[in-house]
Amino acid sequence: MSAQEKDGRVVDSGRVWTTLITNTKYLSGLLTLDASLKQVGSKYPLIALYTDTFPAEGHAALERRGIPKKRIPYLLPKIPKEYTNDPRFYDCWSKLTPFSLTEYDRVVQLDSDMLVLRNMDELMDVPLDGPELAGKGNRVFAASHACVCNPLKKPHYPDDWIPSNCAFTTQHDSPDAAQETGAPCHAGLAMPNGGLQVVNPSQGIYDLIVEGLAGDQTINYDFADQSMLGDLFSGRWVGLPYIYNALKTMRWKGVHDAIWRDSSVKNVHYLLSPKPWDETEEDKAKESRDGSHHWWWVVNDRRLAAEKEKGIDDGF
Repeated sequence: MSAQEKDGRVVDSGRVWTTLITNTKYLSGLLTLDASLKQVGSKYPLIALYTDTFPAEGHAALERRGIPKKRIPYLLPKIPKEYTNDPRFYDCWSKLTPFSLTEYDRVVQLDSDMLVLRNMDELMDVPLDGPELAGKGNRVFAASHACVCNPLKKPHYPDDWIPSNCAFTTQHDSPDAAQETGAPCHAGLAMPNGGLQVVNPSQGIYDLIVEGLAGDQTINYDFADQSMLGDLFSGRWVGLPYIYNALKTMRWKGVHDAIWRDSSVKNVHYLLSPKPWDETEEDKAKESRDGSHHWWWVVNDRRLAAEKEKGIDDGF
């Protein structure tokens, strides 16, 4: 048995990117995310964290491309909240798993609907509390803020999700600084966005999360994992600049275009629908189409061409 197998690692690296995959709807996103990390020259591998809901054809697709994978439990709270309007949140609890991956020194969790435009390996060196602090320190994890502007005016979102309560709004007067410095973790509604989390895995932190999942507060968490993280570790996480989790909606005029700069963004997050890979050729020709989707297609088309040369053509 190799040292790698003995310590539970599925890759020979103490620092890794991870992404959750529960079904094939997001598989094209995951494959293009992996391709984008490689294209920008990241030194670190991406591991697909899969649950038992992930089907055989998905496993085959990962194996064809040599993407390492690891089975994880499907996390759900003891007292479930109804997410009829946003069923994606049922899967989101499992994004808390990276805190438990103590075989690695540093895990950066990415959503599968992200695209890395520029190398961001420096996230592997962001100073955080050591595992021995077990979640009791002041730098438990790092993340960008959630945007609480609700630009689509979704009626089921909380009433306090308005631009004046958004952490990014506090940076509109200092756009240069916003490219390099995140708003403090207590700014705005003080909620991290769960799409990117920088973590020093710790059994102590994970125990607090498991305890939280077993408690009665989860019924109040409108946004699943990120609501829990903001609550459990209030005022004790590190706010990253938007460039590492650049929500596509922030680029829209009147949202946070005051700070958004295409030339600074390192990682785009294609939250909400439609996803780029769900677009038809007709959709791509529409003037109303989100312009940031073009970036995804450039990388995806490059990926597909390279895979075809290797004889990989499975529709993902």
